Amino acid sequence: MTAAPSLIVTRPEPEATRWTEALRARGIDAHALPLIEIAPLAGAIAWPVGTPPQALMFVSAAAVRHFYTARPPEAVDACRCWATGPGTARALAEAGVDATRIDQPPAEGPFDSESLWARVHDQVGPGACVWLVRGADAQGRAAGRDWLSRQIEAAGGVAVQLPVYRRLAPALGDAGARIVQAGIEGGATWLFSSSEAVGNLRGLVPQADWSRAAALATHERIAQAARDVGFGLVRVVSPDLNAVAASIEFPR
Repeated sequence: MTAAPSLIVTRPEPEATRWTEALRARGIDAHALPLIEIAPLAGAIAWPVGTPPQALMFVSAAAVRHFYTARPPEAVDACRCWATGPGTARALAEAGVDATRIDQPPAEGPFDSESLWARVHDQVGPGACVWLVRGADAQGRAAGRDWLSRQIEAAGGVAVQLPVYRRLAPALGDAGARIVQAGIEGGATWLFSSSEAVGNLRGLVPQADWSRAAALATHERIAQAARDVGFGLVRVVSPDLNAVAASIEFPR
């Protein structure tokens, strides 16, 4: 019997462990190596004041969890909730948001800001306020793409950046270093769900040769980041367990 291929899941926790356990249940030798550390803000969340939001846009499941754990103001209780993908939508449901209030890209994807905007643009008109609930960098500054902010403002709306957690580069540790070494030697496939994770990996092992390693990326932008690092084989795959499980067997 051929041994199951090895897959390194680089998503932040707790998603890394959830995905690893689900993939192992399918017979895949998956290992969790979170390449982004999710941490609380150094202080309290600075809730915006003034015009209440018509919609809340969540960039990730982590954004959902930190937002609702912090007990947001009651003004958000009836807002539309925009999710970038199924994982974020699932986190909203787990937080108690009714499915009728959740907007997300179509099931076939792609799961990005462009696809989400195509679904929700008619909700934004002059003066409409949208809170963009997201992560911050190590200094607490809002981090990430500003494409959606520009679309909201071009439609006459008001885009308010709302950091609710920090995204940090992780420390490897001995176990993590062994996983990275195996990946460098070409014995594993890497699953990337953000360009930031690719960048953090490069920062952890800047001199590594990735030409014999394979990568799965959940968006073309992430795939290009992996190519730029030097991964020898890169494929774009839907951020879905079935799609990932099927794709790790592509020819090496």
